[in-house]
Amino acid sequence: QVQLVESGGGLVQAEGSLRLSCAASGSISSMYAMGWYRQAPGKQRELVATITRGGYTNYADSVKGRFTISGDNARNTVYLRMNSLKPEDTAVYYCNFKVATLRDGYWGKGTLVTVSS
Repeated sequence: QVQLVESGGGLVQAEGSLRLSCAASGSISSMYAMGWYRQAPGKQRELVATITRGGYTNYADSVKGRFTISGDNARNTVYLRMNSLKPEDTAVYYCNFKVATLRDGYWGKGTLVTVSS
């Protein structure tokens, strides 16, 4: 049974920084990408950033230049460094591991990030 556990969320002032981590337990095969998504109150879940096993990254325009995704394939762990946080970054952040054998991959339960102005 694969489980993803996020950590690192919390309350931070605008222009502050946070680092999210997501570690997978259990055996994961055919994993080809890891990513972070977020869902703000009253809004749909949206992509924040993804990283492939080969290290190729992709970011939402709203976080480019402020957020950095990194991954440790050997440890099945993905990180999201968030700098210059804005109140509009407030959301529940979810990690996701894409695998070839499961259409939507594996999801964590989310960690809340609150940015105060």
